[in-house]
Amino acid sequence: MLTKTKTKQKPDMLFEMSWEVCNKVGGIFTVLSSKAKQMQKHYKSSYYLIGPYFDDRSRNVFKEKPIPNIYRSIYSELKDAGIILHFGSWIIKGEPKVILIDFKNFWSNKDDIKKQMWDDFGLDSISSTYDYDEPVLWSWAVGMLLEKIDEVHKNKNITLHAHEWLSGGAILYLKKNNSKVSTVFTTHATTLGRTIASHGIDLYYELDKIDPDQEAYKYTVQAKHSMEKLSASNANVFTTVSQITALEAKHILGKDVDVILPNGLDMSEFPSFEETALKHKKYRNRLRQFVLYYFFPYYKIDLENTLFYFTASRYEFHNKGLDIFIESLGKLNEKMKKNKSKKNIVTFFYVPAQTININPDIIEAREAFRDIKDLLEEEEDDLRENLLYTISAEEKVNEKSIFSKSFSLEMKRKLLRLKSKNGPAPLSTHEISQVQNDPIIKAFKKAKLENKEEDKVKVIFYPIYLTGADGLSDLDYYQSIQAGHLGSFPSYYEPWGYTPLETAALGVASLTSNLSGFGKYFYDDLHNKKLPGIYILDIEKEKREDMMKEFVDILYKYTLFTKKRRIDNKIQARKVAFMADWENFVNYYVQAHCLAVERKKGEELI
Repeated sequence: MLTKTKTKQKPDMLFEMSWEVCNKVGGIFTVLSSKAKQMQKHYKSSYYLIGPYFDDRSRNVFKEKPIPNIYRSIYSELKDAGIILHFGSWIIKGEPKVILIDFKNFWSNKDDIKKQMWDDFGLDSISSTYDYDEPVLWSWAVGMLLEKIDEVHKNKNITLHAHEWLSGGAILYLKKNNSKVSTVFTTHATTLGRTIASHGIDLYYELDKIDPDQEAYKYTVQAKHSMEKLSASNANVFTTVSQITALEAKHILGKDVDVILPNGLDMSEFPSFEETALKHKKYRNRLRQFVLYYFFPYYKIDLENTLFYFTASRYEFHNKGLDIFIESLGKLNEKMKKNKSKKNIVTFFYVPAQTININPDIIEAREAFRDIKDLLEEEEDDLRENLLYTISAEEKVNEKSIFSKSFSLEMKRKLLRLKSKNGPAPLSTHEISQVQNDPIIKAFKKAKLENKEEDKVKVIFYPIYLTGADGLSDLDYYQSIQAGHLGSFPSYYEPWGYTPLETAALGVASLTSNLSGFGKYFYDDLHNKKLPGIYILDIEKEKREDMMKEFVDILYKYTLFTKKRRIDNKIQARKVAFMADWENFVNYYVQAHCLAVERKKGEELI
């Protein structure tokens, strides 16, 4: 794998294009927005981002500005072709310069563009649909734009960095027209690889057996696969985000990766460790209140001896390792019961799914809890005065000395309303559509995670997006992470994996696997350390039985940690996160750009 370039000559101008510039779709939005500040440090005012223009999506994140004088002629030429350029800035840290392209009036060129790609590159897109055609039109327009920008800046080295197959049209356009613009292409996950993995197939165990082109037709993704494959082979530099995806790309796209571009975070955006400690306590207490009214109508649990485990992901049951996490929790439950553990584990599954409504029993319990809380707040001053008098008078503190008779009676009535249920607590906060066939609920039951009073491990399926205003815990995504003690993300398919990194950056310990790009990157440094901060399971080479044993051991050992040991582990997690700061990782991008300039110059000398 390349680690150095022979030239330090950076591009004079860098244009970075993605369908997710000012258009949040997935993880690439986070990559670009969190990296922009560091890119500006390296390229100053010569750094531009290019994305699609959608009025409804762009208006809240894009600030339009006048057309630069130097590009007025380009604007007019492209407008005549049906392409409208919007110049401005992305409303993120650093407010980087952006060009958004409105291509709706360019749509009549669709069939001609697809024919050109067939004639010049053999790209079969005859049966493609709207989700392919739309980005192809946009990316082809980007290629036209870069060609004209290069004509304006004749003596400058210009590099285009294109992300994912959706940007591939620009690579092919520039190649077809022998442009002097050097190109870098990044795939974050191959289209075919993600498709195969989404069908429950363990991709990395099957790579050697796959005929990629044949499989692409089988899964009807041939146009996207072909675009990706051709972009990788025609770009000056081909990159991806992790070692594990480089292996995938070599087999599926038939091309060795030149540079790996690991994903980072802007750690200056995350709270200090002191702040994380305060926020953990604050949000943990809010989560405790939710857990109180979730379980207390059925039975009491000792919240002081309860740890919060969690996972958060898209609903990809096997890809995200939800299956092995649930199975491990079942084994952990049995082990804790057998060893008579004093600890309880409440595990949250923050996995959005199709829901009907909030479980009515939980709504009833929530209202009963709020009544209790309101009564305490109403009587707060009197209760405080009674307690202060009793302590000052050195009298015995008891119910009679603190609570009035009327308060005690009213509180007993409200407590009876809260403690009104029999049987196990619910498995989900919401009623789930087709609950009988829901993989998570079925897996809970198979693992005997039934939320019975005697269970040491409790589970809560929280199947909605964490907005901070859901009527339950009322915590957003980051707050929910900060409330927890251990995050678990044992993915079988994860090209990079931001979640364990974000968790660590927020000062919370986590677990991932070496089949995630992030886990693979840090595996040698962290595996088998006593306090790694981020635990990394070997699910690439270990037998399943051995891996499951290791998984359960990690989950169990964490229950034995003292508070100090948990804090030490959090500190280590933060240290790992700082190793993945964009301030460090952006250098890989610059390396790729320098290599593209060098190779383009080499082409021109031939």
